[in-house]
Amino acid sequence: MQLLSPRRCFKMQHTSCTEDRIQHALQRCLHGLGRDPSSTDTWTVGLCMNRWSLEELVNRDPGNFLILLQQILKRTREVQVNSEYVLVAPLALMFFSTLLRTPHFPPDCTLLKEACEIYHSFLTWPEPYCSVCRDLLTFIHQELKAPGISYQRLVREEQGLTTENHPRKTITVLLMNPADVPKEYLSIADQLSTVEHSQRDSYITLIKHAYQCTFGTKYSLKDIQKTLESKKLEELVEIFSASTEILETASALEDSVKSREFIQGKLGELREKAGIPAENGNTPAGEKSSSTIQTLPLLIAKCHTYHWDKDNFDVLNEILRSECDLPPTTLAEPEEEELDDEEEDIEDEVEINDHRASTFSTTSKDSMFSTYSLASNCSMPSMLSVASGVDSDFCEDMDEDSRHEKQSKVKPKLKKRISMLFKSKSSQSLRRTESLGNPESKNNFPVKSRSNSLPQQASLMRAERQSLKTTCFRRRPFLSCDDDSKATTLRVVVFGADQISGKVARAYSNLRLQESRCPRLTRYFRFQFYFIPVKRNSSCPAVPGSFPNSVPDSPMRPAAPMELNPSGLEDSTNDIAHYIGMLDPWYDRNILSLLSLPIGVLCQQASKIETDSFNNSKQRLPILADMVLYYCRHAAHNALVQLYQAELTLAGGERRTEVFIHSLELGHTAGTRAIKASGPGSKRFGIDGEREAVPLTLGIVYSKVSVSSRNQWNNIEKVCTSVNLTKACRRPEELDSKMECLQLTMTEVLKRQNSKSKMSYNQQMNTTQVKVDKVQVTGSNSTTFAVCFDQDEKKILQSVTRCEVSVCYKPENSILWRFRRKRSFQEQPPHPEFCSLLCLPISTFSGALP
Repeated sequence: MQLLSPRRCFKMQHTSCTEDRIQHALQRCLHGLGRDPSSTDTWTVGLCMNRWSLEELVNRDPGNFLILLQQILKRTREVQVNSEYVLVAPLALMFFSTLLRTPHFPPDCTLLKEACEIYHSFLTWPEPYCSVCRDLLTFIHQELKAPGISYQRLVREEQGLTTENHPRKTITVLLMNPADVPKEYLSIADQLSTVEHSQRDSYITLIKHAYQCTFGTKYSLKDIQKTLESKKLEELVEIFSASTEILETASALEDSVKSREFIQGKLGELREKAGIPAENGNTPAGEKSSSTIQTLPLLIAKCHTYHWDKDNFDVLNEILRSECDLPPTTLAEPEEEELDDEEEDIEDEVEINDHRASTFSTTSKDSMFSTYSLASNCSMPSMLSVASGVDSDFCEDMDEDSRHEKQSKVKPKLKKRISMLFKSKSSQSLRRTESLGNPESKNNFPVKSRSNSLPQQASLMRAERQSLKTTCFRRRPFLSCDDDSKATTLRVVVFGADQISGKVARAYSNLRLQESRCPRLTRYFRFQFYFIPVKRNSSCPAVPGSFPNSVPDSPMRPAAPMELNPSGLEDSTNDIAHYIGMLDPWYDRNILSLLSLPIGVLCQQASKIETDSFNNSKQRLPILADMVLYYCRHAAHNALVQLYQAELTLAGGERRTEVFIHSLELGHTAGTRAIKASGPGSKRFGIDGEREAVPLTLGIVYSKVSVSSRNQWNNIEKVCTSVNLTKACRRPEELDSKMECLQLTMTEVLKRQNSKSKMSYNQQMNTTQVKVDKVQVTGSNSTTFAVCFDQDEKKILQSVTRCEVSVCYKPENSILWRFRRKRSFQEQPPHPEFCSLLCLPISTFSGALP
């Protein structure tokens, strides 16, 4: 029996102990996945730290990466046997992130081939599991042909190290409102923005990484670094460009064996030209190399931080100016070509100016209750139908034929354009009379349609199709953010609660409208949106929610804190983040769980990042910053969150259209929020609860959602203090795309006590909650009310007499209008067309669960 040496025995014991620790850490990462995100159990606090702790454990030794990959594959086999759906995406994502940072695979290692066999079997599973595994398989095949190429691409793009044949780069923008996030968050964002790796450091790191992934310990990294340090920057650029071309060329080959041989041969030739020592210079000939594998961490991505509190993304124009190196004429206002297009579309321009904030491109969509107006303005040419699949989330550049055709057209005479303008206005007025506000058209409600957070094509019964040939159908959006044709990816990371998500929704809608008329940002950027929930700053004003079902008998008795919020309406909520957490459990675990951690833990310096390749000095990165970078790098699938619009009529007759994503508060709730937003001066106003609120006589018409997918219309008149609409996304059963809806909460006054000696108050009240998808609220006898969007004190409108709420549709682009002008104005399309819903694409790790 052969005895093991003490050194080898200790090594085996150490390896076994490390495997056990990694296995237990992996189990902690996966423990509790699929739980209800709304639960507030104490054991859920800090779940996001489990993955971070596992990565810290693995980073201690380069060999730990292979151990973790083996443990992940072992657990994946169990998931496949037991059909544990919720664990498929997390395990695939952990395998991806671990493989990305693995420094080297031994030549005899078959781990990646085993991974291909395992994850290939998941391709028959439903979405999103098959998509996540398909992306992972593509990633593994690339690594088999060109080891370390994914690391190379990520670092190149994040650091802006472009080459002639590979111009891609990624820009990360952090948007924060100082009034809504803790000052520690601002400090971390500023720290991320100030950390910058020099080009020399980045080039040296990537060259060292390429040689280590390919040859292992054959060449000493110290010798490589020492040699590269002596090179001029121009020489480093040449070596880097050559190594990049070698890896990219190998990744395009079909045979992984030939591609590896190609890399080894070409990198060997490059080593000789660069003057890198043949082998470890400190090792005598004939002996085994004494150099060891080193873990080269990912460099911190280049970040830009902006203080943002707007309903638009105009701040991103600064990125366009600074990063894209465009000529001044490109950044200027639209020239003659675009102005000519506006003159040709003068009737469209007038309508857009009347409703600048609208997601519709024409005011004929102002009333969502008119079947005729919806059909006549949402119809789209057959060339852009769902079957064609060419509709995109943003209006792309026109092709050369369209441009040539436009330039060859003769401008119409001014008289003709003016006549068309008045014709459009008269037709618009005619369609307005057919809205729900006209008593003669109350029976003209549209047929069933459902707003979907994950929109799918709506279907009608055969009998309904015959009578509704011109009705506009809703369809799932086609996102241009899935298009890889753009060289620059713009990560937009937004921090905040639901009121910030509302700003993002309005900014996104405004961006869509601007880009559909004159593409600028979307011409150069591929947008990706990331949302990180934050507890609202305690210094912000607090606003009570709606009133409870039962109220105290005495008007002077204060209500308990829990009674102020029976429907979930709070001063500032994070319902959108909880909604995304229910769609994607890994988002819930790694991003939403940040809310449960103290600021001191999130902001402490914990993760070590190599910032100087020369002296190996270390900079400690806060945990929050590490989590943000992990989210941006690995969240590659979009969850579509439906946007809603409110068509408002003010007391003076002005009409406005506003967009919201989470909530609309109407009446006393909105008025109280407006008073509290005034700051210290609000004390003298004497903010009262719902009991002291002045009742409003409101006419309410809503479409009630039912399980049978049939709209049930109700037309009632209520004496209410508040009417609130909230996105119904608090329970898993509300995630059904066919049942996605708004929750209507009406606080009704049943009896009001009038007293001569005391202030009048509402003696008996009742709160009613109904799930709806369309609502219209009208003040009776010139009654006006306040409206607040997404709990945002800066988005409150006073003196509103009418409010219509429905889902948002995409703004139509100029191509559709040119197509329509070829027809007569009243002519309808020969067959039903489709109208695409407007959804906010938020990046998640796996996308929405089925």
